[in-house]
Amino acid sequence: MGQRIRLLSYNIQAGIKTGRYRHYITHSWKHVLPHAQRFSNLDRIARLVQGYDVVGLQELDAGSLRSGYINLTQYLSEKSGMPFWYDQTNRRIGRFASHSTGVLSRFTPTEIVEHRLPGRIPGRGALFIRYGSKHDSLVVLILHMALSRRARMIQFDYISEIVNEYRHVVLMGDLNCGSDSREMDYLIDRTLMREPTHEMHTFPSWRPQQNLDHILVTPTLRVDHVKALNFSLSDHLPVEMQITLPDSVLLGT
Repeated sequence: MGQRIRLLSYNIQAGIKTGRYRHYITHSWKHVLPHAQRFSNLDRIARLVQGYDVVGLQELDAGSLRSGYINLTQYLSEKSGMPFWYDQTNRRIGRFASHSTGVLSRFTPTEIVEHRLPGRIPGRGALFIRYGSKHDSLVVLILHMALSRRARMIQFDYISEIVNEYRHVVLMGDLNCGSDSREMDYLIDRTLMREPTHEMHTFPSWRPQQNLDHILVTPTLRVDHVKALNFSLSDHLPVEMQITLPDSVLLGT
């Protein structure tokens, strides 16, 4: 039996706690200004991620006014004891916000590539992480897709080209579309990736009605377990998955 890996995908909303629709208005200032509760929220997230091997995070901050010029991916790495971290900055709003996507990992990747996703409005990226050798590697793609369907279709077309270069791929993130969407069907048809559990509602976290957050895998990876976690800090719920790798793929210890 191959190595078992625990995965987590989570849109953390930059450490902002959201529990009602009205908070999008009353807490909107927290998206551009620092606030004391942010780091106690992040400490809770750090305790959550301690139990996983590879964690894909969306809506981080790479170090701006609102985060007290602290890189939130690095902060979570240090607080959780996850030895490896990396982040990709996708959009900067002056000195107020530096939107990023990040990975925390117990294993050191052999390659990381920052992809800029196509779209009329710039600021979306795909973080490519590869573990192991070219032929016996695990590739993890962490995404935060565009809000419009047209842009997502273009972005999934771009992503499918990357996926099809490798045998063992995990794709995770806030895809801003559901399991039964046209763009998800397009990705699966082009890549043969699969989503083991459909209609897993993750948004909004206080009353989940939409399944926007996903983990998909290629058929070579055995899925042992997948579920959305009842951890309502951000406006999204995290998604966890345990997979078993092929015998030929080793991520280290």
